[in-house]
Amino acid sequence: MAVPGYRFDGLHHTQLAMPAGAEPAVRAFYVGILGMTELEKPPVLAARGGCWFRSGALELHLGVEQDFGPARKAHPGMLVSDIDALAARLGASGVAVEWDDEFPGHRRFYARDPLGNRLEFLQPE
Repeated sequence: MAVPGYRFDGLHHTQLAMPAGAEPAVRAFYVGILGMTELEKPPVLAARGGCWFRSGALELHLGVEQDFGPARKAHPGMLVSDIDALAARLGASGVAVEWDDEFPGHRRFYARDPLGNRLEFLQPE
């Protein structure tokens, strides 16, 4: 098997789906609760709806999907620096946190955004 002349250098963004008109709910969650910054979408893409967010090197896009169904299994896995503080903030905001200790070398939990999309938060031990 030949070695390809390219390599993967990182992940630019992860995209989750959302229904049309849900921008206020996702802004309240991703900016208001998680503390991410909303990015301005290019005009041609902004016309489609949805929102883009960033925190540190992580970029998360939410795009409008006509027959929206939340991602229940598929999810972004986001590294965090103080997982307990994040879990406390989510809990204080009424967001359920489901701890899972089955990933060696990491503390992690799952939560859902207001649309039901599954999110994984991890901190190396």
